[in-house]
Amino acid sequence: MRQRLCGGTLAAILLAIPDPAQAAATLDGASLGWPWALPFVGILVTIATGPLLFKRFWHRHYGKLAFGWCALTLLPLAAVYGVPAAAAALTHALLVEYLSFIVLLFALYVVAGGILLRGELRGTPLVNTAMLAFGTLSASVVGTTGAAMILIRPLLRANSARLHNVHVVVFLMFLVANIGGALSPLGDPPLFVGFLHGVDFFWTTRTLWFETALVAGLVLLAFVVLDVHYYRKDRLVAAVGEAKRPVNLRVSGGINLLLIAGIIGAILAAAAWRPGSSVRIYGTTLELQNIARDAALVLIAILSLALTPNEHREANGFSWEPIAEVAILFAGIFVCIIPVLAMLDAGKDGAFAWLLTLLTAPDGSPRAVAYFWVTGVLSAFLDNAPTYLVFFELAGGDARELMGPLAGTLAAISMGAVYMGAITYIGNAPNFMIYAIAVERGVKMPSFFGYLLWAAVVLLPVFGVLTFVLLARGT
Repeated sequence: MRQRLCGGTLAAILLAIPDPAQAAATLDGASLGWPWALPFVGILVTIATGPLLFKRFWHRHYGKLAFGWCALTLLPLAAVYGVPAAAAALTHALLVEYLSFIVLLFALYVVAGGILLRGELRGTPLVNTAMLAFGTLSASVVGTTGAAMILIRPLLRANSARLHNVHVVVFLMFLVANIGGALSPLGDPPLFVGFLHGVDFFWTTRTLWFETALVAGLVLLAFVVLDVHYYRKDRLVAAVGEAKRPVNLRVSGGINLLLIAGIIGAILAAAAWRPGSSVRIYGTTLELQNIARDAALVLIAILSLALTPNEHREANGFSWEPIAEVAILFAGIFVCIIPVLAMLDAGKDGAFAWLLTLLTAPDGSPRAVAYFWVTGVLSAFLDNAPTYLVFFELAGGDARELMGPLAGTLAAISMGAVYMGAITYIGNAPNFMIYAIAVERGVKMPSFFGYLLWAAVVLLPVFGVLTFVLLARGT
């Protein structure tokens, strides 16, 4: 079954280990050369070209393709560095990085899927802009995944009569699934990683509010101009939105709003609770508070399924395929990225040592603008949470210093990881979930490279403006 993407590989490697204690062996990133990144490049290219070049085959066999790239990553690691080292790396990637990531996404997807916005919304420029602005503001409270899942289906319904509606979904990814999550650790996984490593909860709110307002405002302005253009163009062909005013707007499935609060509470409680107990599995330490958090999130998802009437999910067009596709493909990405992250972690001794020359001035001080762009570009193609952590450590890893004398550097890392997750479908998991839901509902979404072109045209000029702001501030 494709839903067991890497499960068979994990089981086979773990069972082959003669001594579980040997699993503590770790990969030496300094000894890894660039060819070890080829499976990761391969899976990215497959995700990018599969839906475009062989659509039917892709949708039937994407799990098998991802599994193949996983095997091309793990089997050479086991052959060269030994089964214990490969097993330890795989165990860490799946249990520490991937598990918490997918459990949170799963909980938010299930809970948000039970919230039904009823009424007759029409996709006029005013309505679309208001919904995107609301989603952008709420993303730092309920998370980019939660805000995107709440809004995607109402937006699709409101714009179903529009001849041009792809841009609405694209800007939902830009604003709600990424940029809007920059103001709290609850908003986007990279900032939650920083919170767990000592960054104050409200530090990003205090530090990034102006930059986030600037970026979100410019992107929203671009949407208004584009949506008005398409709206007028649509009206030349058919009457759009003239029939009735929106009526009877109301929210059903309100229990899920309480469950979203439960998700937020579980995350905050796990961050504050330090019982000092842990479980060790093949060299990977799982803290008790993190196990409890993930269990609580699964329980909340189950409660949502039990307490929400089925007709609410049916009216939302809820299905399991989008989250299944995200779970499978990102499992493949998390496995294939193992040697890439090891090389990045090696710093000046690794294959990506040249990055340090871009990030550091001749006097040894960090270049904040370089951190913004390098962190951002890599976050667009790697998972942005581990990318954030790598550059957090490269900048010294001391949260107190990074919030003090090096605040500009930490701000640049945070903005790069969050904002530029919008550049590709795989930069941030909500992007791919939105894409899968839109395609499932019949929207002709752009290909991987088509979306990349959208992002380049809309976002890169905005990030250029932000760069001048950072330079003017001397960061």
